[in-house]
Amino acid sequence: MIADHGLRVPSGHFDYEGMDSKLEYAKELGVDYVVCPMLPKPMGSSLDGFQKAAEQFNKWGEQAQKMGMRFAFHNHNYEFQQFGNTTGYHTLLAHTDPKLVSFEMDCYWIAQAGRDPVKMLEQHKDRISMLHLKGRKAGFPTSQQLNSDAGHFTEVGTGTIDYKKILSLAKQQGIKYMFVEQDATSIPPMESLRISYQHLERLIA
Repeated sequence: MIADHGLRVPSGHFDYEGMDSKLEYAKELGVDYVVCPMLPKPMGSSLDGFQKAAEQFNKWGEQAQKMGMRFAFHNHNYEFQQFGNTTGYHTLLAHTDPKLVSFEMDCYWIAQAGRDPVKMLEQHKDRISMLHLKGRKAGFPTSQQLNSDAGHFTEVGTGTIDYKKILSLAKQQGIKYMFVEQDATSIPPMESLRISYQHLERLIA
């Protein structure tokens, strides 16, 4: 179906559980990046869980590399809970091999976690290979818990996230893939996508 429509799939999200069996499917789809979008809930709530995930990511990264693909992890906000003097996200960064594991940074969830996507790009430019783009409404508190209170989505370019700086940095750093990914919309999805597209046209001009 993808080929029939003249399209290709640069990346895909594949669940942590059962990842081994999904690598062949990812290869068949022709993806460049096999992305794990989420840790299983018990695993994402402890430092030990993040350390085990990092170990597993290295193994999958090696498998993906042998198959001509790259492995990456996509963040939400829960990875930024503090465990002593570190976070789950920084544990993944510290315990994964840069040659095998990269990161798809979701700019919204970085901001929702109380972090600055621009600074994250600057600090981890060698690890971040892809971006997810969506806007964040003003006036809502940040959080590190992934629940219904954490979703304040809006179209790219209409919220508080500085996408002009982000896109400029992404270009400098050679980030090839960026995706508009808005979890929920208050208007019809195609209308929402059109607004994001129009803002992105202006921002990258």
